[in-house]
Amino acid sequence: MQSEKVISEPVILSPEFTRSYEKNSGATISSDEIEELRERFQYRFSEEAGTERLHAGSADMDFVFEKLSDLSFEKAFAILEEAAVTHKDDANFPTETMDKIKRLLEGEEKFGADHEIYDFDVRAEATLIHYFSPYPEVRAITDPYDDPSAPVETFRAYLLAIIWTIICTGVNQFFTTRMPSITLTSAVVQVLLYPCGKAMQLLPDWGFTFRGKRHSLNPCPWSLKEQMFVTIMVNVTMAGTWVTQYNVMTQKLPMYYNQDWVGYGYQFLQSFSTQLFGFGFAGVLRRWVIYPTKAIWPTILPTIALNRALLAPEKKKSINGWTISRYWFFVIVFVSMFIYFWLPDYLFNALSTFNWMTWIAPNNYNLAVITGSVLGLGFNPITTFDWNVVNITWVPPLAIPFYSLFNQYIGLFISFFIIIGVNWTNYKWSAYIPINTNLIVDNQGNNYNVTKVLTNNLLDMEKYQAYSPPYWSSGNLVVYGSILATYPLAIIYVVLREWRPILSSFRDFWRGLRQRGKSVYEQFGDPLSQMMSKYKEVPDWWYLCVVLLSFVLGIISIEIYPTNVGVWGFVIIIALNAVFLIPIMLIYSTTGFNLGLNVLAEMLAGYFFPGNGTANLILKCYGYNIDGQAESFVSDQKMAHYTKIPPRAVFRGQLIATIVQVLVCIGVVNWQMGHFPDLCVPDQPDKFTCPSLKTIYSASVMWGVLGPKRLFGGLYPILQWCFLIGALIAPVFWYAQLKFPKLLAKWNPVLIVGGMQNWAPYNLSYFTPGFYMSLFFMYYVKRRYLAWWEKYVYLLSASMTAAVAFSAVIIFFAVQYKAVTLDWWGNNVIYAGVDGGNGRQTLLDIPEEGYFGLPYGHFP
Repeated sequence: MQSEKVISEPVILSPEFTRSYEKNSGATISSDEIEELRERFQYRFSEEAGTERLHAGSADMDFVFEKLSDLSFEKAFAILEEAAVTHKDDANFPTETMDKIKRLLEGEEKFGADHEIYDFDVRAEATLIHYFSPYPEVRAITDPYDDPSAPVETFRAYLLAIIWTIICTGVNQFFTTRMPSITLTSAVVQVLLYPCGKAMQLLPDWGFTFRGKRHSLNPCPWSLKEQMFVTIMVNVTMAGTWVTQYNVMTQKLPMYYNQDWVGYGYQFLQSFSTQLFGFGFAGVLRRWVIYPTKAIWPTILPTIALNRALLAPEKKKSINGWTISRYWFFVIVFVSMFIYFWLPDYLFNALSTFNWMTWIAPNNYNLAVITGSVLGLGFNPITTFDWNVVNITWVPPLAIPFYSLFNQYIGLFISFFIIIGVNWTNYKWSAYIPINTNLIVDNQGNNYNVTKVLTNNLLDMEKYQAYSPPYWSSGNLVVYGSILATYPLAIIYVVLREWRPILSSFRDFWRGLRQRGKSVYEQFGDPLSQMMSKYKEVPDWWYLCVVLLSFVLGIISIEIYPTNVGVWGFVIIIALNAVFLIPIMLIYSTTGFNLGLNVLAEMLAGYFFPGNGTANLILKCYGYNIDGQAESFVSDQKMAHYTKIPPRAVFRGQLIATIVQVLVCIGVVNWQMGHFPDLCVPDQPDKFTCPSLKTIYSASVMWGVLGPKRLFGGLYPILQWCFLIGALIAPVFWYAQLKFPKLLAKWNPVLIVGGMQNWAPYNLSYFTPGFYMSLFFMYYVKRRYLAWWEKYVYLLSASMTAAVAFSAVIIFFAVQYKAVTLDWWGNNVIYAGVDGGNGRQTLLDIPEEGYFGLPYGHFP
């Protein structure tokens, strides 16, 4: 099913093409030879027989082929020389393409082909790089041309965007406290948007003309640009609002801080401040992580692929024997996964948590700890048959590059042995705590009760000394150690590798503020930026005004409410974001790895305001949410860049969606706290047990109430050395890559150390199946069947993700919400033994004196 075109028509190969080609190639060519070259261009073969190098739509291929005819050999050769330098250390640039470019640059004789083939290959490679994209991932989801007259900001687009923003925000906020959570993902919204958009074509063509432009209820068939514009607006809801998802409940609920003063005014100020801060910073970051070609943003590619499958016209072609269209491929996969997901999610839960190795001896503690998926570390070759487990949202296996997931998995695997060593040596009393829990415990092994050590929301030393310090599990110790090492590692490593483009963009940003009439696209010569230069850019000062407004709202919120947060600490945390955002975004935009500032922010807040858990919560929110929101906004702006959505339309759309999102989130969270029985209680019947809140609360106790001075100075002094370890790894690895570029080209120390953060409560069982999927699709299939990979893989990921989310919502409201349970072996075996929480849970039992750890009276 295809919509009418709103794109340029395919180029017709004309006599002018023949004359141009003959002029630039120095060869006479017939019409039959043109077709032969056209076919060779469409399916170019690398040295491995049968490896297809390009598959594009007919219009795309004709457009680029026409450009090839106008490209001289000399210019093409210069383009390849520049590409060889620009993408020298680019892990996303195809290795086989770089090898071929190097052989082409060595000359015709060394290339080993006749003049006609050598000439054609030089200009074909250069044409793809110069007029389309160096990356097959990007070629798979973009067009090398644009139609600026295509409608974007239509009445129907805004109407659907606001409606779906309200729906998605409400559903996602409501289920954020559930384990497992249910999320209306971007893929689900796109599937539902498509029929809504088509239904809008039934509206009458009523409208008016303003400033020479007609505005109508139904200007044309529902278009790809309208669908993408609505998707970008609704995507604002996907990252959520940290304040309502975490801080409000943690501050208000009685089992946490029980602060009654957290009312609507405080929530409005905090929510708007944190959300708009991310929006403002995102605009400032454009020069570093949107316009550069290297910033491919792999995590957004499935979203664009799905929209193109629904709306972009497509000719039927045979790709490795597959002739099915993208649309019908999506439909078949979606329906199949929608039906299948009932098995692991409801009918046969053991297919989801497939801890089969523990079934051999359910009461064997060592077996459960090593191989288990619940209590244990998940060392198991086959851990799940559930796409919802395979597709971990922050490491999506069919979106991020294989080298990125491989590096993270290596780090995860190394840290598996570190956690075992920490636990079995009883380092810092970790053997008395479940090995991979994300909870903090007291010295009797119970969940830590922070209210026992607080007076007026501040640490009371007398109560603290009479109760207990909070203790971490082995998994949590490794997680926090790796996080602390990653901060200096990321900053130093990225600056060493990318200091030239970073400095250039800073200079251009300063010039842009001084010369407001200058286009930011002037320094970028790639095809996408040149096409986008036709649209009015958003001035930098617009985004800076949003940052200033957010700053003012934040100061008001911490001053008029009893937060005990000093303005000076707030200013430092904002400055921290400004410093870290560029290197963090550079890493995320190329690898899909997300490094949050939450731990660094809460550590600094602990130094600034010791004993104050509330201040820690608030400053952590700013430290993490600004970063997280900026990533969300920037990735959507990159989506707009790929699909040629005008920048000012994106600015208006994201701002409106943010305002709607905040209002809905505040309404939902307050309704939940007022009407939901037993919210966040461990045995809550509808699974609203708030696992993320427990992590947030635990962190605020450790870094806020206890404080980093006590944490580093007396409880876990080894953590302070992790900063030095990360700082030393960066220059050593950078220098090694300079000396051995081929050997270490695909290795990234930030990703390896970052992979160590994926514990507590997650484990290997959540990442091993994703590694298999990535190895097959993102490495093997991509190398051997590139045309098939370009057409179907991102769509495969999007369709399965959409089906799982859609099916999960139906299952929840149809059976789970009404407590219709299936009590049988296939659902109960997961929790039948030690791994499921029955029997022994720790390596060592509590000592005879009734507590473990530091003796009373000697707590740090």
